[in-house]
Amino acid sequence: MPTFAAVDIGSNSVRLKIAKLRGSKLHAIHEDREVTRLGEGVFRQGFVTPEAMAATIKVLRRFHRAIQQTAADQVRVVGTSALRDARNSLAFLEWVRSATGWTVEIISGVEEARLIHMGLVAGRRTDKAAVLMMDLGGGSCELTVSQRGQIRSTVSLPLGAVRLTNEFLKHDPPRRGEVKRLRRFVQREARRIAPRVAAAKVRSAIATSGTAAALAATAAHLEKRPAGQRSLVTRAEMGQIAKLLAKSPVAERQQIEGIGPRRAEIIVAGALVYHELLESCHLTGFRYSPLGLRDGLLAQMAADYDKGSRSRKQIESERWESILQAVQHYGVDRKHALDVRASALYLFKALRSLHRLPPEYGEWIGAAAMLYEVGDFLNRSGRHRHAYYIISNSEILGYTPQQRRIIAAVARYLGNSRPAAEDGPIKALEPADRANVQKAVMVLRLARGLNLGRVGAVREVRARAQSGKVLLTLVPRGRAAVDLELWAVERDAAYFREVFGRELSTAVS
Repeated sequence: MPTFAAVDIGSNSVRLKIAKLRGSKLHAIHEDREVTRLGEGVFRQGFVTPEAMAATIKVLRRFHRAIQQTAADQVRVVGTSALRDARNSLAFLEWVRSATGWTVEIISGVEEARLIHMGLVAGRRTDKAAVLMMDLGGGSCELTVSQRGQIRSTVSLPLGAVRLTNEFLKHDPPRRGEVKRLRRFVQREARRIAPRVAAAKVRSAIATSGTAAALAATAAHLEKRPAGQRSLVTRAEMGQIAKLLAKSPVAERQQIEGIGPRRAEIIVAGALVYHELLESCHLTGFRYSPLGLRDGLLAQMAADYDKGSRSRKQIESERWESILQAVQHYGVDRKHALDVRASALYLFKALRSLHRLPPEYGEWIGAAAMLYEVGDFLNRSGRHRHAYYIISNSEILGYTPQQRRIIAAVARYLGNSRPAAEDGPIKALEPADRANVQKAVMVLRLARGLNLGRVGAVREVRARAQSGKVLLTLVPRGRAAVDLELWAVERDAAYFREVFGRELSTAVS
């Protein structure tokens, strides 16, 4: 029964959830949360303030002790909008590392949306009808159109409650002009998702995060029900709540059960965002769910542990769809990419006793095979460097930043250059991955060589390793000439010997 821990360093609050995997289900054993307003200074002057850093580090130390007490097998710590925007994020990440030993992943808005979606659908039955998932945090709002448990569309908008409060609402209660400007800003941003919602015929929405919880509690309060006994908020009710909160000073907002003193400071902006989104997307309302980003992180860790789980299949599907979208976007020759990928996967399996790479490298080499030509989109001159930049900074869903860097590094060295310890792409990797990437590069170079002519001249390749040698036998397609492919493979024989310490020879069947 492995134990996983997820830490979400948000712009408004920091959250922890620890869960055990029993069978195929995750069972929460500990949760913690505290408001630290990490993003407040970021949205005013572009920097995380020392005070916000110190407050967040104090909470993370508490989380660290809890995780140690539960003996968690794996921990993932992610940062979101505030750390994406802050100019001094690296200083904070180093402080976290020195205080806890954790490496924080700063995830993109789209990856954040994917993980929230995964947290909502993992292990649960999904409706046939499309639904809009809304997560409004301190710095951004992630919106995802989902159908049958699959992402149809997703976008991250700069509509966080802390960000908007700092930028638009300067008085308590806010003045009419401030509210009007904020509404117009939200309406403008909502145009980026409203057509997709209409096209998918979405009629219902699920809202997550503390702001949604507070608004559901406010709806219950207005009906004189105990907070927590109501999760559905209609569009009409949301309009009433937004008007009420905008007219009330913070002292009165604090008295509403379920909002609390810190949430009361930013709830007006959050309420206006939810109301305008419901209006712009013509939705009847939203249902609050307590699940969110940390649940998606836990689901991802569980899926990586249990390769046969439904969540694992969902992740693989999302990764593949994202890769195909990148192939299309960057004008990559899809057929050639698939041919190179097929050769790479065959060689990875056939030469397993030689390279001894971890199993997950097979998928990463396959992804690099699909994407190694994306650099041509910018310029064929320096295309391999361009490919590294695009892959490592792209929105390939389902991969961590470190995994994207591995895929990018494998794709980077298919020209004349070879991986070297002093290279930036190699230094960016964990020490254990540096030697592995060199082996993966060699596998992909051979796969590309076997398809160099782009006409499918090689119908089949057979690899055999024995007596300190590796023999690649090329089987031509019909009477096709494979001279170009033979030349490409033989050209890498010296590099092959350098990487694997084996002689590489070729033959034609």
